[in-house]
Order: sequence, then C-alpha cells, then structure tokens
Amino acid sequence: MRLLVATSNRSKRAELERLFQGSGIELLVPPRELSVEESGESFFQNAYLKARAYYETFGVPALAEDSGLVVPALGGYPGIYSSRFYQLEWGGVEKVETSEKEANIKKLLRLMEGVHDRRAYFHSCVVLYMGNAGLWAEGRCDGEVLAEARGEGGFGYDPVFRPEGHQRSMAELSPEEKDRISHRGKAVRRLLKVLCGKSLEI
Repeated sequence: MRLLVATSNRSKRAELERLFQGSGIELLVPPRELSVEESGESFFQNAYLKARAYYETFGVPALAEDSGLVVPALGGYPGIYSSRFYQLEWGGVEKVETSEKEANIKKLLRLMEGVHDRRAYFHSCVVLYMGNAGLWAEGRCDGEVLAEARGEGGFGYDPVFRPEGHQRSMAELSPEEKDRISHRGKAVRRLLKVLCGKSLEI
C-alpha cells in the first residue's frame, strides 16, 4: 500500500516515516505542496480537510495529521492554533524575531508566567482518506509546561514540554524515545492496528 503524506512540514513527515517503518506501507512525498486552510474546529476536522484536499488533487490515498499543545490553565490554548499561536489576538500578538516556532514558545512562556497549574498535553489526530472510505485515530501525551526551553531535538513546543514520568523535555529525548510515548506515535500505532491488523512495537 502507498499513502501520500499530506503535509509540507518536513519534521512531521520524517517522524511519520519513522513511525511507519516495518508496516509494509510506503509513504509518498507529494509532487507539490498544497495550501490548505485549516478552518476546522477540532484536530480531526483539520486533519480531514488536509487529507481530503491531497486525495482530491493527486488521486492517491492520503494521510494527514493535525496536532497541538493543550494547556488547561490557558483555556485549552494553543490547541488547534498551536502552529500560529503567535498570530492570535488572544493573549497578545507575539513579534517574530527569529522564527515562528520561537515566537510561539515565547508567547506561551509569557502567558504561563506565575501560573502554578502547568499541566498540559499534546493531542494528535491522524486521518487516512481514500475517497469512498477512511480511517482515523487519536493519541495523547500528558505532561507539563516547563519554565524555559530545554533541548535541541523535536520541533514545535517540544523544548518546553516535559512528558509525564520523565525528567527531560520532549526535545531532549532521542527520536526513538519520543516515538514510544508521543501523541503522534500513539495515534499512528492505533491507525496501523486497524489498517494492518497488527501492532507495531517500537
């Protein structure tokens, strides 16, 4: 089976390729990037919109993933706005000085100053769209928001997220360690269990 990875995020694509290793499924890079408006009100809706757009454009079963960091003390933000949190009027627009990632993290840490409840979790939804059929699965990784960024690995909010049961940030874990506990890893393994009828141990 071949699936088109419906994302322009190279870091996410690399992570998905790792997670699909040993499944017998080949992940294909899209011939070109699509600009898909993430207008959904949930991770599922946004993943569905991306998977459907890529399928309808290229005619190949498409796999999309949408995820984000949910912080209860901030009313669930950044949530589905995680990749563009810095742009939101809510909490104040953060100026991009080095990168959008750094602006997102800077805004999150600013809003969490003096907040004692630092619980947070990453949520992921993967959607496989095949035209007349489809599958989807979700995953979650609980933890807390750190007071400062730590580590160079991963991407997104990984440097300021400490997974439950670990002393290191997500960005300080090896790719293999992250895949075992991450929201994305859990969602993909659940999808593969339905799709392939087997569980992949990593």
